[in-house]
Amino acid sequence: MRRLWQVMVAGVVATLGVAGCGAAGPSAVDDTAPPATPAAPASLAPTTRTGIPELQVELVASGLSHVWDIGFLPDGRALVTERDGRIALLSGIGPGATVREVDADLSDVYARGEGGLMGMVVHPDFAQSRRFTTCQTHMQNGSPTDVRLVSWELSADGASARRVADPLVGGLPIAQSGRHSGCRPTIAPDGALLVGTGDTARGAVAQDLNSLGGKVLRVDLATGGPAPGNPFADAQNPAQRLIWTYGHRNVQGVAVQPGTGDVYTAEHGPTIDDEINLLRPGANYGWDPSRGGTVGGYDESVPMTDPERFPDAVPAAWSSGRPVEAISGAAFLSGGQWGDLNGALAVGALRGQKLLLMTLGPDGAVADVRKPAPLDDAFGRLRAVRLGPDGALYVSTSNGSDDEVLRITPI
Repeated sequence: MRRLWQVMVAGVVATLGVAGCGAAGPSAVDDTAPPATPAAPASLAPTTRTGIPELQVELVASGLSHVWDIGFLPDGRALVTERDGRIALLSGIGPGATVREVDADLSDVYARGEGGLMGMVVHPDFAQSRRFTTCQTHMQNGSPTDVRLVSWELSADGASARRVADPLVGGLPIAQSGRHSGCRPTIAPDGALLVGTGDTARGAVAQDLNSLGGKVLRVDLATGGPAPGNPFADAQNPAQRLIWTYGHRNVQGVAVQPGTGDVYTAEHGPTIDDEINLLRPGANYGWDPSRGGTVGGYDESVPMTDPERFPDAVPAAWSSGRPVEAISGAAFLSGGQWGDLNGALAVGALRGQKLLLMTLGPDGAVADVRKPAPLDDAFGRLRAVRLGPDGALYVSTSNGSDDEVLRITPI
């Protein structure tokens, strides 16, 4: 199913809400030669169009494993994180990019279950600082200690990276199994670092304002402290000062809406109700598998958003119902070239093995969901979803072997 290239060579185009096509074959993997630095693909035509465009899927790079995130560099290259504990440098973001492993000490990454080397962001001042930040599970002497944000500096030739802030933020809870580790960072328009975290499958964590689990954090990227304007900035507990929202289960995507600056998250539900949430500073999103501390363990039969226990809980902008899709990664499409998809929220699905394109209504809730055929059960589990500097959408697969970075454009 995932080798859509064969279907396209045969000239067959499938349609389901949105039609599309794919191209290009697997790219070479080169771990020894210095990467080329080609110009980035030309930006998509800015011409405003109407209607729903067909989508083209191109293979940027392959031969990877559990690609968790993608970060774009100003010279046209890109960094990707692999969950098992590797950082790779792509020679470009167009089809046929080569892949080179970055020499970085990741020996302390606790790669178990859903944990490992996870999300990343390239700093806005990368051209001067060459810095990027990763989110990773951490161990000492073989035992897990926490989930932490680590800032790195990439060498001038891209061959290696060294730690410059370890941790930038530490103390995020971790589960021995790696379950519900989070952890997706995104840069807000004001330069703050937004970080979605997981509740580590512990019942009381999401509602505990002294814990960084089951939250969205808002962090000063330079210091690791609370960003100015945080809702709990005056709290006695330093952890609480970092919190932007709470009551989350396992946030796997954070996206900022162009124009409004509104922040949306993609969150895993248990057996029902994955959620897209529109964040409000200081708000509770209503996940509490401890039932107010009245039950032990991790009761996943509770609602994802529980308005009876928490009357002020913010309702979801969208819920999957049953079955869950295990949504992961989120980015807004932006530009007239996307036609009626301009402004849509693109969300990947791990279990559902598809891309969801969500149109928002005036109230901020999801009004319509499309499932483009070229990415519906064609490439397996989709994890990272990022809008590139060229206006194309970039998506990664997370199947465990021969994983890929894909470029999606309207045609």
